[in-house]
Amino acid sequence: MGKPTPIEVREATPADQPRVVATLTRAFAEDPVVAWIFPDPPVRARRMPRVFDMFFAGTAPPGMRLVTPDCTAATLWHAPNTPEQGGLRAAWRIWRAAGSAFFRFKRIGDAVEAHFPPQPFWYLHIAGADPAHQGEGLGAAVVQAGLDRIGNATAYLETANPANPGFYAKLGFRVRDEWDVPGGGPHFWSMIRPQN
Repeated sequence: MGKPTPIEVREATPADQPRVVATLTRAFAEDPVVAWIFPDPPVRARRMPRVFDMFFAGTAPPGMRLVTPDCTAATLWHAPNTPEQGGLRAAWRIWRAAGSAFFRFKRIGDAVEAHFPPQPFWYLHIAGADPAHQGEGLGAAVVQAGLDRIGNATAYLETANPANPGFYAKLGFRVRDEWDVPGGGPHFWSMIRPQN
């Protein structure tokens, strides 16, 4: 038996946006954070594509949008020292995407930012694989491709899925903190891959 064929990963283009949004919507359909923000499944199904459209559009260079060739797995990375634009424009984008769940969405975002590490880091904001293709190594390949691109820089993420800390540990991340979103929100694990 020969070696398995390496999984190709490339930069996403604007033309990939609809497929990436569809993949991430399926990947996060039962995610604890998304389910808490949008507890009603029909509302969740309607709002999630808008949220992932916003996230894709907001991950512009120097950040990275990495995908497998058919967009069945994707990651969205923010570069160090590039905070997302705040203020009224950001609030309006979130309101358009989240609708009446705006305040839950904002509570999650505020809690996430409060737990960011003090040093500069590459932020793995979103990583997901289509459920129909999970277990094929696509998610690990697309995350590893991002880690390869950033070299020895610090990488950081958070997850509320209890299955994920073990997955990310295999890619060099370690749990930095555990915390809960105030007001009955989900439990999170903050994970960091320290600078080499």
